[in-house]
Amino acid sequence: MAIKMLVHSVMIVFLSWGLHAPAFAEGSFPVKGGSLPGIRLPIPKDSNEKKYLGLSGDGFFKIPQIKSKGVLIKIFNLYCPICQSTVATMGEIYRQIENNPDLKGKLKLIGIGTGNSPLEIEVFKENYNVPFPIFPDEDFKIHQALGEVRIPFFIAVRIEGDRPPQIVQTHLGGITDARALSDLVVEAFGMKHEDFLTTEATSSLKDLRPGVGL
Repeated sequence: MAIKMLVHSVMIVFLSWGLHAPAFAEGSFPVKGGSLPGIRLPIPKDSNEKKYLGLSGDGFFKIPQIKSKGVLIKIFNLYCPICQSTVATMGEIYRQIENNPDLKGKLKLIGIGTGNSPLEIEVFKENYNVPFPIFPDEDFKIHQALGEVRIPFFIAVRIEGDRPPQIVQTHLGGITDARALSDLVVEAFGMKHEDFLTTEATSSLKDLRPGVGL
């Protein structure tokens, strides 16, 4: 137990340093207006998560296969304290979306735990009662494909058929306020804030063209 706690402490120090390290060269990590790399994730075994993403079967999937018009992706490490502080905020946004008939099914949330094993992810989900799917990136391949971004890092993408998802917004750093996170989503997808927070059907949400909304 003592060894495990020591390892966790070392990782926290390392990750905290990474949050303040010099920025990567411009263009080496996801930027607004670019395309998301073709990362692969394991299809969830949990039937509710599989249904939430609109997937079936086993194996792997790519982001464009998610049955949604937009996806907010959180890149994190479960031992990063700043990353941990955003869990409750993400959960609140998830519930706002799922309780809004105009948004449910059109905007999905997922997390990717860089450097984390499947077992660590499962324990984290249970301990923090995470309501949306999160996936392991134990070998750092996804993190590398994303330019080894500092964490936590948020990426909002628009899904348009089989084409590479278009990045419509990014954010580096923790967000512990639900209003701040909803502002990011609103700006990313050209929505109105009242549409995001309301539980009444107030907009058509037909597609994700810039300035049109979901």
